[in-house]
Amino acid sequence: MLKMKEINFFHGLGLCWVLCLTACQKNASSSENKPAMQQRPAYAIAIHGGAGTLSRANMTPEKEAAYRSALDSALIIGETVLKNGGTSLDAVEKTITYLEDCPLFNAGRGAVFTHDGRNELDASIMDGTTQKAGAVGGVSIVKNPIQLARAVMDKSPHVFLTGRGAEQFAIEHQIDTIDPKWFFTPERWQTLQEMLAEEKKAGPTGELDPALRDYKFGTVGCVALDAQGHLAAGTSTGGMTNKRWNRLGDSPVIGAGTYASDDACAVSCTGHGEFFIRYAVAHDVWALMSYKNLSLEEAANFVVRKKLVEKGGEGGLIAVDKAGNIALPFNSEGMYRGYAKPGERKVMIY
Repeated sequence: MLKMKEINFFHGLGLCWVLCLTACQKNASSSENKPAMQQRPAYAIAIHGGAGTLSRANMTPEKEAAYRSALDSALIIGETVLKNGGTSLDAVEKTITYLEDCPLFNAGRGAVFTHDGRNELDASIMDGTTQKAGAVGGVSIVKNPIQLARAVMDKSPHVFLTGRGAEQFAIEHQIDTIDPKWFFTPERWQTLQEMLAEEKKAGPTGELDPALRDYKFGTVGCVALDAQGHLAAGTSTGGMTNKRWNRLGDSPVIGAGTYASDDACAVSCTGHGEFFIRYAVAHDVWALMSYKNLSLEEAANFVVRKKLVEKGGEGGLIAVDKAGNIALPFNSEGMYRGYAKPGERKVMIY
């Protein structure tokens, strides 16, 4: 006859077997219900050309066609780099270089004017693999600030150079410099004159015409994922029309306007820079993904459509994650934007 201890032992053994079997069945059932793991695309790229009050009523068909064509051309440049096995960093730099050379956007040749009638340009770029970054602010003779930002990242021990020092670095490293007259565009100059006139009319304590509000915004940016699974982000801008005192916005600030890390995402922002700096918007998207396990879409929407709105900040961002997912949220009336993946491509404004 079995002793009581032996009976208890076999009883316990049987119970363990039943529990293990049940757990295995549950896990198998759970696995069957889970969708197949998403396969990372060969590449993914997203761009923006600024956010703000982009009303259909104020956009002529010709102007809209010009913006859509420019966005499409920018996408082609970056996508071609990625299709040919190029790096995400090269795709970002070349795409933004094109956007800087296009007078339609507030960056490079299309930069807005400061209160003193100058163009002061800012840009930044970040490598998601090494987390190295380069940024420049307040440059006036550098043709393509994004190329200078890349050089600061690759060829200096620093992250952020500004003003005359940044320009000297450009000259020493043979980054193209140019007569500031190259940045002059009649439309941007007229915008400054309208704002100065409105400012004078309103007086020191008056409110500006709301129609001039959108002159504050305008940036270009690009985020990319390459075939090796590496991420990169870059942003470039002429800043705010009528800005004073060498003001810098979020575009050249790593963590505010630009951020990239291969473990989660790459982000480029556009909007009212002071708010994006205060709330470290680009880094915040990464942090929500990394620390709270939010998806890219959840993190980007929370920051742009909830957090920024509650704080009074206007604008948007573009982002791509390590799996090739893309997010393009904005809380303004519109945002020039577009994205491309193998077999998928779109350009949008509203």
